[in-house]
Amino acid sequence: MKPEIFADTVLVWLGPVPLTRTVASSVVVSALLVLLGASLARAVRRHPEGRAAAAGRLAFGFIHDLVEQAAGRPWPALEVFAGTLFLFIATAAVVGQLPGVPAPTANLPASAALAALVFGAVPLAGIRARGVGGYLAHYLKPNPILFPLHVISELSRTLALALRLFGNMMSGHLVVALIVALVGFFVPVPLMALDLLIGLLQAYIFTILTAVYVGAAARVGEQS
Repeated sequence: MKPEIFADTVLVWLGPVPLTRTVASSVVVSALLVLLGASLARAVRRHPEGRAAAAGRLAFGFIHDLVEQAAGRPWPALEVFAGTLFLFIATAAVVGQLPGVPAPTANLPASAALAALVFGAVPLAGIRARGVGGYLAHYLKPNPILFPLHVISELSRTLALALRLFGNMMSGHLVVALIVALVGFFVPVPLMALDLLIGLLQAYIFTILTAVYVGAAARVGEQS
């Protein structure tokens, strides 16, 4: 029986570092995104009127509009951050439809890591807008006694991000896997399509919430 870490099978040990199924699938997803991004960038430069270039501009426009509407203003740095999260989660949902390939986001530690990135980006945005003191001051408003509640609020929404993503992705893959085991591969194809749709929707929701949280932190920092 192969060892497990957080209920995730260890495929091989790279020295002291375990390579789990989730880590392996995350590396595959990341590599696919890097290759796709490089291909689209090259297409935009060499064939700006081609279909690949049009697809790249469409994807960029989608992320740009999403971030602008959620954050309240155009924000190139946030577009890169939120867009990367969206593409990773969406691609993970697609890869997770392959037999025997786990979606990285169907693993709680992986989903928690994505939520932790958002948790770290929020204070960075606020501090960049007004400085450390100016950002931390909002934790004491309207009354310093509310400081613990502000901290609990940020921790709880980070936990909610992780659990929402993990719960939806894991439950969908589990249901499809059970039906495949019981009745074969072709019968649950409509459910697989529904599971993929749910995964894409979760990527959209996660990205919107990221832009909202980071944008709100920047607006707090910009208040006089």
